[in-house]
Amino acid sequence: MTTSATPSPLASAARSPVLSSVVAALLVGTLLLAATGADPLTAYGAVLSGSLGPDGLAATLTTGTSVLGMALALSVPLRAGIVNLGGDGQLVLGGLTATVTGLYAPLPAPLAVAAALLAGMAAGAAYAVLAAVCETRLGVPLLVSSLLLSYPAVSFASYLVRYPLKEPGSSLPQTRRLAEGVALPAFGSTTVTVGLLLVIAAAIAHSFVDARTSAGYEVRMTGLNPRFAAYAGVDRARLTLRLMATSGAIAGLVGAIGVLSFPYRFLDGALTAPGYTWTGLTAALLAAAAPLGTVLAALFFTVLQVGGLSMERATEVPRELTQVLQALVIVLLASRLRMTWRRTGRRGQENGKAA
Repeated sequence: MTTSATPSPLASAARSPVLSSVVAALLVGTLLLAATGADPLTAYGAVLSGSLGPDGLAATLTTGTSVLGMALALSVPLRAGIVNLGGDGQLVLGGLTATVTGLYAPLPAPLAVAAALLAGMAAGAAYAVLAAVCETRLGVPLLVSSLLLSYPAVSFASYLVRYPLKEPGSSLPQTRRLAEGVALPAFGSTTVTVGLLLVIAAAIAHSFVDARTSAGYEVRMTGLNPRFAAYAGVDRARLTLRLMATSGAIAGLVGAIGVLSFPYRFLDGALTAPGYTWTGLTAALLAAAAPLGTVLAALFFTVLQVGGLSMERATEVPRELTQVLQALVIVLLASRLRMTWRRTGRRGQENGKAA
């Protein structure tokens, strides 16, 4: 009697479609760099030194706070097969609500910060629930409702910051600066704030709920097999509302962290222009919404995003190449998984015929 040895973690990681997709994307990037006459080793070295070196680590952690936060926000519903495309709207409303709370709440500075964070989370959650209600009550697919609701939210915030809430005498579309002390504490003289710890705490909580609770099991089961989950008694409508509320609350928290950090005000476009939502969604998709994988994928894409500027300076290759690499990773991963599913289906058909 023979027994098959359990593959080691390293062997399993080596066969992972995610790792192979990342490696393949880097190889394609190497060819693109070589085609432009740039040295690939110099380019990738500049990406790493520019993002993880002494001069770039603070920028990576600052950007990573928003990228990781949005990756977590979008991975929560994605774990159940629910795609939230309204991250920008929830992010912006969270930031705007936090700004208004910080400016006008008659509270001591520490309490104003806490109130601003909670208000931002509540605004993001409420707007995400609105998108979920459009699906559960009105029959509008969540992909459509969440995406389309994002545009009026961003436009509404832009109007407020350009007219009623605009800083008097400023030529920029921005609110007044928050009062002294109404800000998240920073680490030393860097732009990295306690917001990073809040996002890490959210990641730990998400990982615990996913792995250790019955609610997390329901979410995973729904993502793997919605029909079986429904047969087992999982209420899809209630689950959608709960997950979208959690997703929107995290997105609103990221927006609140953004305005409670430098420059301590709401600036039109500052939360949406960097593309945190779409980078976060890419990270969540790459990791299949697994908590630890989402954190690692968010770090990977943050390194590419921040290090792209150093690569451009070192090699004169446009930093948009890093965005191409991000897209390649997802395309290659989707292609790899599609081929795996087709092979599995073909084997199942052959086994059925043989039986």
